[in-house]
Amino acid sequence: MKIDAADLDKSAAYKLLTGVVVPRPIAWISTVSPAGMTNIAPFSCFTFVSAEPPMIGFNAGLRDGQRKDTVRNIVATGDFVVNVVDENLVDAMHRSAADYGPDESEIDLLGLPIVSSDFVTAPRIGSSPIGMECVLDRIVSFGRSGAEFVVGEVRRFHVADRLLSGSRIDTALLRPVARLAGPNYSTLGQIIRTQRSEVSSSGG
Repeated sequence: MKIDAADLDKSAAYKLLTGVVVPRPIAWISTVSPAGMTNIAPFSCFTFVSAEPPMIGFNAGLRDGQRKDTVRNIVATGDFVVNVVDENLVDAMHRSAADYGPDESEIDLLGLPIVSSDFVTAPRIGSSPIGMECVLDRIVSFGRSGAEFVVGEVRRFHVADRLLSGSRIDTALLRPVARLAGPNYSTLGQIIRTQRSEVSSSGG
């Protein structure tokens, strides 16, 4: 089947893309509003964009033509925390995606344990195996629907000791959860291990 992108509206294109770009890692982002209200919400268009300095980014669409609470809080305070979701947190993470009001704290309503961060105002989720304290670097708009890519510089990594093998994270022990199309998630399943390829660092 051939599908012309020009024939798709926003909803149809979204459904197609979220079925193609899978699995997607989940950034469970905690922020604080100017009034001191804690907020947490999952975003599955998430990746890292730089290693020096370490920087990560996520895509956030608009809701009813307005920025979501997460992005408004980041703009106001200049920081956020990305909490990694493992298999034990999938239910709470999914429930935090509901449309709560700006005066409601998902963290309080879901009974999530929080830990103060070292460098930023946003707290970490204490039960998350990895937390990354980030300061806002930039927000870039894309497309006609108002989607924004939010980039933050990681100032501190918090990694559970059990996950570290030397300088690397043991992904099998992390047991991360990924987003699929619709309200569906996946676990790692079988890990395919290969030998490191010998390639030139200048390859393109």
